[in-house]
Amino acid sequence: MSSHPKRLKRSESFVGLHFDFHARTDCTQVGKTVTLDMLKNMLALTKPDYVQCDCKGHPGYASYPTKVGTPAPGFTQDPLKLWRQATEEAGVSLYMHYSGVIDEKVASDHPDWASLDQDGKPHKNGSTSVFGPYVDEILIPMFRELTDVYHVDGVWIDGECWGLTMDYSEHALKAWQKSTGQKTFPTDKDDPDWFACQQFHRQGFRDYVAHYISELRKTNPDFEIASNWAFSGHMPEKATLDVDFISGDVTPTNGFNRACLEARIMEGQPRPWDLMAWAFNGRWAKGDSSTKSVIQLCQEAAAVLAMGGGFQAYFTQKRDGSIYEWQMQVAKGMIDFCRQRQASCHRATPIPQVGLILSSETYYRQPDALFCPWGGFFEPMEGHLRNILDNQYAVQIPLPWQLEEDIERFPLLVYGEWKHISLEMKTRLVEYVHKGGKLLLIGPNSVAHFAEELGVTADRVEDQTRYVQTQAGIMGNFQTPVMDVTVVKDDVEVTHWFYPRNEPLEAQTPACTIRPMGKGLIAAIHMDLGKRYATARTTAARDVMGDMLKRLFLDPMVKVQGSHHVDVAVNQQGDELMINLINSTGNHADQNCYTFDELPPLGPLVIDVTLDKAPQQVRLQPGDREIDDVSFEAGKLHVVIPRLELHEIIQITP
Repeated sequence: MSSHPKRLKRSESFVGLHFDFHARTDCTQVGKTVTLDMLKNMLALTKPDYVQCDCKGHPGYASYPTKVGTPAPGFTQDPLKLWRQATEEAGVSLYMHYSGVIDEKVASDHPDWASLDQDGKPHKNGSTSVFGPYVDEILIPMFRELTDVYHVDGVWIDGECWGLTMDYSEHALKAWQKSTGQKTFPTDKDDPDWFACQQFHRQGFRDYVAHYISELRKTNPDFEIASNWAFSGHMPEKATLDVDFISGDVTPTNGFNRACLEARIMEGQPRPWDLMAWAFNGRWAKGDSSTKSVIQLCQEAAAVLAMGGGFQAYFTQKRDGSIYEWQMQVAKGMIDFCRQRQASCHRATPIPQVGLILSSETYYRQPDALFCPWGGFFEPMEGHLRNILDNQYAVQIPLPWQLEEDIERFPLLVYGEWKHISLEMKTRLVEYVHKGGKLLLIGPNSVAHFAEELGVTADRVEDQTRYVQTQAGIMGNFQTPVMDVTVVKDDVEVTHWFYPRNEPLEAQTPACTIRPMGKGLIAAIHMDLGKRYATARTTAARDVMGDMLKRLFLDPMVKVQGSHHVDVAVNQQGDELMINLINSTGNHADQNCYTFDELPPLGPLVIDVTLDKAPQQVRLQPGDREIDDVSFEAGKLHVVIPRLELHEIIQITP
């Protein structure tokens, strides 16, 4: 029996650190300055549940002396042995950073194993063919080497779904012919079989992942596996493959808002999950990144913790595999922040309030992508999410399969600018409203999908400048696609109008409408509000959304007064209710601001919580602090928080 402390499984883990350096041909002295004391000191200082360290990055060179793959050009010692010794002695789980689909070295050395473009050349991103021998010749044997020789606990496989490319190799063509009976691939995006070909490649990726998991289960059943970004916003579908956990690394710029989005997509999956923040930020092309501050990382962590997830941060390794030791003080600050909130947050279950629907159908209909939301695909949705959060509503992001299982748990659903909707989804949403649900449609596409139910006829108008007046009397400019709507049913209420100028005169067409349908309400904002809020944010845009949310969901479980810059997440943790309050200020969305180290405190904040009865106890976490101003009357808990620095949790014991 081992005398070392027991290491946690990923399902038990909460916070970790990630290190990688994507070894290339310049790595001729790997291990030169790596020492056991360096790693022990890092672990003793930061106390993570797990670490992930480099073993093979996108270039395809292993940063340990592999006998299976291609090792880096030179080693002075085997650093992976030191990582395993240090983590084993500390009782810390060790996972590998390993680039899967993307392997530039394999694609170069074995072009017949590569994913090929239409000209028969390997794709520039170095992707391998998921239909070819790479998985059996390199990937699986390397994983077995890592478990048999180094006894690592698992792998975080980078460069996976988002590295997948349309593959015109012989391996892919044979699989396509077997699957469809067609002799050739479609090569034009207008080809009627293009979408079917995209779906074929996506299924090829799923089969590839299922294959390596199945093979490793036979020989190394305790080896834990995550395929980076599988079953996330990159791959918005139910986690049906036997991955042990779900994980992804959010973009270094605007990481807070991206974490808000991805955490809400992942939290409903039937697998343990975590998100990784990059601990540095800068511009890719310039290579001028700087290390983020503790506060900046903690704000990104708060977005994840508030949704019940685990968190990790990515620090680069030097070209010999050693770490930047001074950065570990930053890592310690971030981990300490998370630990203080672990009992209140980890694996907590969100209480449904607002559901912002993600359309997997529209996502998979992108003609230029397989599993990539890049190019601003989620920009409208990010705008909607930020807008709803700025109006202090707790929000989740259900995927279609979740709505199929239990759509009625949401008092309000929001359906944004999605181009495609299946008859099944539309029918489900209409039935939801008839039974008493509230549905808010946003954008020309959504209005077109539901024009009959909204009681309007509509024509799309591109990028004209319109003005809208909020219920508070403020005018706002909206230069965005709109729907020129004509009301054709008597029971339609127009709540806001479009105006030609910055004054409420000469109303043109309805900007927002509400109509009763069955026992519920169906409403619409007839413009592309999401992208506008993401790229040209105004208080008027926020308040138009707020006006509609209040009409449809007047009495959410939690109301906050005092600042729009407080994100709210309402969770159940055992028998206790946890109200997460996050300070969302800061320059995280400013591409010209790489790092920041302070947030203006907010407060006083007045919080009202709807409860069936007076609670036994109300405390403020972390620190189990008393709250001076607490009262309960007529089903409302009234709490005043004098000051919100970053992330506080009101713990309510029934």
